[in-house]
Amino acid sequence: MATRKKHAAFRAAFQGDPGAFSHKAAMDLLGPEVVVEPRQRFEDVFEALRDGDADAAVIPIENTLHGSVHENYDHLLQFDFRIVAETNVRIVHNLIAAPGVRFKDVKRAFSHPVALNQCLDFFKSNPQIQREPFYDTAGSVKMVMSEGLKDAAAIASAVSAEIYGAKILKRSIEDDRQNFTRFFLLRRVDQAPLVLNMQGKKGWKTSLVFTIRNQPGSLFKALSAFALRELSMIKIESRPLRGKPWEYLFYVDFLGNTDEERVQRALSHLQELADMLRVLGCYRV
Repeated sequence: MATRKKHAAFRAAFQGDPGAFSHKAAMDLLGPEVVVEPRQRFEDVFEALRDGDADAAVIPIENTLHGSVHENYDHLLQFDFRIVAETNVRIVHNLIAAPGVRFKDVKRAFSHPVALNQCLDFFKSNPQIQREPFYDTAGSVKMVMSEGLKDAAAIASAVSAEIYGAKILKRSIEDDRQNFTRFFLLRRVDQAPLVLNMQGKKGWKTSLVFTIRNQPGSLFKALSAFALRELSMIKIESRPLRGKPWEYLFYVDFLGNTDEERVQRALSHLQELADMLRVLGCYRV
C-alpha cells in the first residue's frame, strides 16, 4: 500500500463542530495531527469528499443503543466511496458550562436530541434542569461559551470542553456505560490506499449492498452464499428501495477478505442471484 506523506496536511470531513464524537473518531483513525473539516449535515460531509475538499470522511453508521444511522446507509449507495476502516468510540456525556458557572446555577442543558435522551436518569435526578435540543453536542458547548450563558450548560465530550475553554461540571452522566458508536472512514475509489495504524486488528470485514427480486425464498437463497462457505455474517440491514415501493436494499457485513477464494466464490454466487451487488469496502477489524 502507498504511504501518505507525513508532511501533507490530511483533511477529514465529519458532521458537527470540532469536539464532536466524530472528531474523536477521526483522531482515532487518522491520528491527532489530522486537519478536520467540520460540516453541518451528513450530506455535506459526503459532498466534501466528492468535491476534493477533504481527503477522507468520517461518518457514524451505528450506535449500540439507538441502532443504525439510516441516512448514512443511503448516502453510501448514492456516493461512489469505499469503506477503508472502522472504529468504535465510547460515548461519554459530560455536563459542561462556562468557567465560573456552578452546578446549582444550571437551569437548562443543551445538546443533540440523541444525547439528551441518553441522559434521562440524570434529568430525572435533577428535575430543575430543562432539556434543550440543539443541532450538535460540541456545537452546544460552542454556543454556551460564545453567548456567555450563566444559567445553562451543554452535554458533550470532554474534548469539546478543552477546545472551547469550558469547564466540566459533571462527568459521565450517560445512562448506559455500554454506549458505543461505530464510525466508518471513507475514501474515494480513485484515491491511493492509506497505511493506517491497525495494531491489535487481525481480521477482516467486508461490507456490501445488494437487491434481489421480491420472490418467496429469494433472501434465504442469497444468504446461503455465505452460509455454504461458513462465512460469519454479523449484520444485515434493510432499507427501502427508492422508486420501488415495498422492495428493499440489503446491507450486509460479514467477516472475510475479498482476496480469499471462498469470499470470491460467495460474491460470485450472490451476483448470480442479485439484481444489484456492490462491495462497499473490505477493512481490518
